Amino acid sequence: MTNKLPAGPDCPAWAQLAAAAPAAQARSTRELFAADSARFAHCSLQAAGLLFDYSRQRVTPKMMPTFAALADQLGLRERIAAMFRGDAINSTEGRAVLHTALRRGAAGTPLIVGGENIDALVHSERQHMLAFAEAVRAGGIRSSAGEPFSLVVNIGIGGSDLGPAMAVEALRQYTAGAPRVAFVSNVDGCQLTDIVAGADPRRTLFVICSKTFTTLETRSNALAARSWLQAQLGAAAVPAHFAAVSVNSKAMDEFGVHPEYRFALWDWVGGRYSIWSSIGVSLAIAIGRANFEAFLAGAAEMDQHFQGAPWAANLPVLAAMLGVWNVNFLGLPTLAVLPYDQRLARFSAYLQQLEMESNGKSVRLDGSPASTATCPVIWGEPGNNAQHSFFQLLHQGSERAAIDFLLPVNSSCDSQPQQDLAIANCLAQAEAFAFGQTPEQVSADLSRQGVPAARIAELLPHKVHPGNRPSTLLMFPRLDPATLGRLIALYEHKVFVQSVVWGINAFDQWGVELGKKLCDTIVPLVQKPETAGNVTSSLRGALDFVARERG
Repeated sequence: MTNKLPAGPDCPAWAQLAAAAPAAQARSTRELFAADSARFAHCSLQAAGLLFDYSRQRVTPKMMPTFAALADQLGLRERIAAMFRGDAINSTEGRAVLHTALRRGAAGTPLIVGGENIDALVHSERQHMLAFAEAVRAGGIRSSAGEPFSLVVNIGIGGSDLGPAMAVEALRQYTAGAPRVAFVSNVDGCQLTDIVAGADPRRTLFVICSKTFTTLETRSNALAARSWLQAQLGAAAVPAHFAAVSVNSKAMDEFGVHPEYRFALWDWVGGRYSIWSSIGVSLAIAIGRANFEAFLAGAAEMDQHFQGAPWAANLPVLAAMLGVWNVNFLGLPTLAVLPYDQRLARFSAYLQQLEMESNGKSVRLDGSPASTATCPVIWGEPGNNAQHSFFQLLHQGSERAAIDFLLPVNSSCDSQPQQDLAIANCLAQAEAFAFGQTPEQVSADLSRQGVPAARIAELLPHKVHPGNRPSTLLMFPRLDPATLGRLIALYEHKVFVQSVVWGINAFDQWGVELGKKLCDTIVPLVQKPETAGNVTSSLRGALDFVARERG
């Protein structure tokens, strides 16, 4: 089935979009608003607790039927259904893609995949994980010294780190009464060293998140954490201080993970889609059962919206089509994600993996080369800080980007007057990116300041802002667990829709594997550079430098 599915360039609607692109590029955002006094009403929608304002994108309402036609010509409705029912849409690995099953509500309607009721399996594991999280949070599960845990250290990398780390920071307002939760991912050892430097080993719990329990970075950090703990409490203390999310029982036995502190993960859950599973155990410890369940419920609400909403009112589909328009027809190769809430400081990094590991492909499902550009480069920073760093390039630089603004109305830290300033900053930047500043406006402004005409002529080219930078504004009442769930699920589904348009597999990541394989062969050479045999001159030079400079 999957090898013969169409991609966007195969569809008549794609040709219609290509035909419309030159006129769209020639028309300014100012002209779009001048032509439609009700543009906001025509180019925004509310669903699942979010306001999605795309009025500053370089599209017109007349283009929406073409986007819908493209979705229909791709068979998108059936493709969505195939994912939700557990078809093996990850064709290169022959796997289902069922992260959506992880956030279904109370156990009920069976979901049978491969003869197994996935729904029952998920709910059983969820209750096991949440019971553990609540017991750690409340002090019912204690250390080898009989102490409640005051520090929980999540050890993972990629999806086993980026999702939980982002979410714990985003929902910090909901962590009162919980142990402090910290995250270790980098293999260089510095994160772990800094975290344990002032920690009490008698009150520290480590959670190792690794499906295989063999990931180089995670295993190295876990071994270092165990050495630190053993040095202070002895080997017998290890099981009481280590939990794990993995499928490798033998490796957990050998490591010393407590037999009751183990949680399952399944092949039909990719790492970057796994926060909804027991990979979220550290998040559940931080925010508690009720808030974690609200987080899942928010995502499930977006799932239902995605499955049922018509294309013109479907948030993930609309976000995906706008992204395709920007990448493939307006030639914008990057997407800047700019949250105006410091709690979302790690959201852009989370999306980098979600989007670029998913859609960073140049080969179609049938093995042929992709005929169009695919995933944009995702980057970003909290918007208010970014205004004072890279916004200059976005406003007046030669490189251009599409932009997503994320904006809560209510403060995440009970400081509403300051959040009001953040709101004003965000809206001001959205307007500036869209409309810019014309030569006439610059001239009039400088004249009012009494600047001489000759000086105005000199300054004019430096002060003009071209505008026409397309952006989407995502607003929501507040950053709470349900809203965070909705936001993540929105971007997950956007990524899937775009993979359908581009004709690629969003759920494998073969490009990651080569570096891992090469690292395995290079580690012993770094440890003993003199043993390096027939290697490239570049590698030889680097190893020689290591040998000379090693302290």
